[in-house]
Amino acid sequence: MSSYSASSGVPSGNLVTRKVDNFAGIDFSNSDTNLARSPDSLNMWKNYKSNSTGIETRPDMELVEEYDNTIFGLFFYDIDNVRHTIVHCGTKLYDNHEEIFTGMNLIRSQSFIFNNIFYIKDGLNYLEYDGETIKEVVGTIPTTSIGNANGDGSTYQDVNLLTGLRKNLRIGDGETTIFKLDTENIDSDYVVTAVIDGITYTQGIDLSVNVTKGEVTFNSPPPSPLTDGQHNVEILFRKTVQGYRDRINKCTMLTIFDNRVFFSGNQDYPNAIFHSSLEDPRYVSDLDYYNEGLDLTPVKSMIAGNNALWVLKEPSQSNTTVFYHNPIIDSTYGKIYPSTHSSISTGCVASGINFNDDIVFFSDRGMEAISGDITTEQLLAHRSSMVDGKLLQESNYKNMMLEEWEGYLLVIIDNKVYLADSRQKYQNVDVEYEWYYWELSKNITCTSVKDGVLYLCGNNSIYKLTKTDGEINSYWTTKHDDFKYPQYQKTTNKRGGTAEVFGDNIKIEVRTDNNEFEEIGTYENIKGYIVYRIKKKKWKKLQMKFSSNTPFGINSYTLESFVGGYIKR
Repeated sequence: MSSYSASSGVPSGNLVTRKVDNFAGIDFSNSDTNLARSPDSLNMWKNYKSNSTGIETRPDMELVEEYDNTIFGLFFYDIDNVRHTIVHCGTKLYDNHEEIFTGMNLIRSQSFIFNNIFYIKDGLNYLEYDGETIKEVVGTIPTTSIGNANGDGSTYQDVNLLTGLRKNLRIGDGETTIFKLDTENIDSDYVVTAVIDGITYTQGIDLSVNVTKGEVTFNSPPPSPLTDGQHNVEILFRKTVQGYRDRINKCTMLTIFDNRVFFSGNQDYPNAIFHSSLEDPRYVSDLDYYNEGLDLTPVKSMIAGNNALWVLKEPSQSNTTVFYHNPIIDSTYGKIYPSTHSSISTGCVASGINFNDDIVFFSDRGMEAISGDITTEQLLAHRSSMVDGKLLQESNYKNMMLEEWEGYLLVIIDNKVYLADSRQKYQNVDVEYEWYYWELSKNITCTSVKDGVLYLCGNNSIYKLTKTDGEINSYWTTKHDDFKYPQYQKTTNKRGGTAEVFGDNIKIEVRTDNNEFEEIGTYENIKGYIVYRIKKKKWKKLQMKFSSNTPFGINSYTLESFVGGYIKR
């Protein structure tokens, strides 16, 4: 709670008391902020685990491991009671510091775990790892057609972008030796095989292949099936379509929605998204893709939430930038995800995330949120007014990283961190978040959270944000306060003020009007209240600053001032 009080009647001589005991974040928007907010604060936050309404110094970075190159990805993979720490460092991939793969892309990578298999993507590779063997994702082999020996029949499964291998099912009749495949010009450097009633037949031994016509000729005619109409001849061949696998390999974004993996960020298909088959990340049909709008403006983020997959694009002249996909059942194709243009035209220039069921993204005006789901009209709500003045000036704004930790959304840009607090909100034009601001000692290249611990990678090293006893510069400035009487002079009460604080070497400074800060005192090993004496006369506004180079906290502070005569012009 933040408050002031003054007796009624003529202001001159009145005593105004300021007390703040429920801090609310920072306000970089202007100097006339709420008493509970700070117009200038560094490395402070509200630590909800301490059960305090105050604010305190953030934890510091503690070294975990060092590497010899930039770290682009940090992932944790637990299997068979073993924790695998997977690190994408430079062009290499490490597991518990042992190199397991080389040839990675020099950009941030993404991963997911499905059926105890670890998958990772980096815009160049799509790999899978089981804790022992790492390899390029081996595509599920589709059965693309079923029918008679002459090829008459029906298509069955779609071609898989991740493999050129295909199966055709055919029916033997005991007489026919030539079997027609469902495509021509198959790969000539692949040995075609067939399985007939459990027995394998091999090209060059039991059969020959006309790769141009797509025909397989058996030395002896396959027999009729034991059951009429049963497809007893399974032919395995390969037809590589140039660029098919690259459609997925070159994607830089992935997200999980409706038990499928959705991919995007391929520079060759900037406005397209692709998705895997149901619960099979190794199978991406060559028909399972959608173009987001008619222009080639690139996709910047995919977010699952509010009953849909939201696809956010860069701003465009056509004002078609936000799309959503909701699964529906089609009588021919089964479950599909048609693209629908939302009512929002503001584009995404950086990134987006589902932050505690709040679909948020970053435009050229700051953090925006999509209010409403697919059943209602979507409206745009702003969420970052308190920090826009500083956040939007960051030179690397468009390359931010987003991470959720301890109920905060961390917006990380180089060594700067802006924290949106999900538990502190206020009503402006829209419902907005309270924010805090940090500066780290290293530029951050990637992040990860495991078991509640925040890991930060920078300077070719992995750190965790757990150190609570190190040296760290932090401070909190109060409002430049006119004590509710801007037109009157004020004088501080000689009895001084009090603050409930904790920590070592807490310095308190004060300034009036446009003067510089002056030190009032430094307080050692404090666990409780301190009393400070501020002797200032004939001032219009007064501001305090609490600071330390070691961790400290403030639960409350008070200050009293007498109102004097009018300010002389």
